[in-house]
Order: sequence, then structure tokens, then C-alpha cells
Amino acid sequence: MLNRGRMLGCALLVAVSTTGQINSQKKGYVPDAETAVKIAETRLILMYGAKQIASEEPFQADLKDRIWTVWGTLRCPDGRGGTTNVCVGGVARARVRQSDGRVLSMTHTE
Repeated sequence: MLNRGRMLGCALLVAVSTTGQINSQKKGYVPDAETAVKIAETRLILMYGAKQIASEEPFQADLKDRIWTVWGTLRCPDGRGGTTNVCVGGVARARVRQSDGRVLSMTHTE
């Protein structure tokens, strides 16, 4: 038979474990934009190539309805040796589920 001290200890352990699970579920497997970008970039490189994805850095991410949308930055030559983002072109985009980090879709706009 368990004594009162052991029973109390077990009850506290269960309470702490449950609280940790609830907090991690609320925050999600992909807790922030930086993590979402890293996951998306890894998959986008496999799809579009490292050179293409590197040319679209920095990537940004926005969370809506527990789905991270990650997208690159558009840059084009400005004709004077630099770059501009006022141009015709496209960027890579990915959607990453917050709860498990699964990449739901990847596209490249034109």
C-alpha cells in the first residue's frame, strides 16, 4: 500500500505532467515564425533548389488559424548593379501546420 506522502507525490507528478502537455499543445510544435521559416526553407530547397531559395531571403511567416504561411522576398535587378522589390516576379510560399510541423503545401508565384 502507498502511504500518504507517496500518494501526494504521485498526484503532483500527474498534475505537472498534464499541465505541461496542455501548455505545449496550446503553443504548438512550431511555436514561432523562426521555426516555421526553417521548416519551410528546408522543404522549399528540395523542391526549387538552394540557389533559388537563397535568392529569396529573408523569408517571413504569419500564423493564422494554426497554419503558418511562409513566403520569400522578391528581388529583381534594378539596372544599376543593385536590386529592387518593385518588379514582376514571384516567390516561394509554404504552409506549415503549427501542431505538428507538417508542410501542407508549397508553391512558387510568378
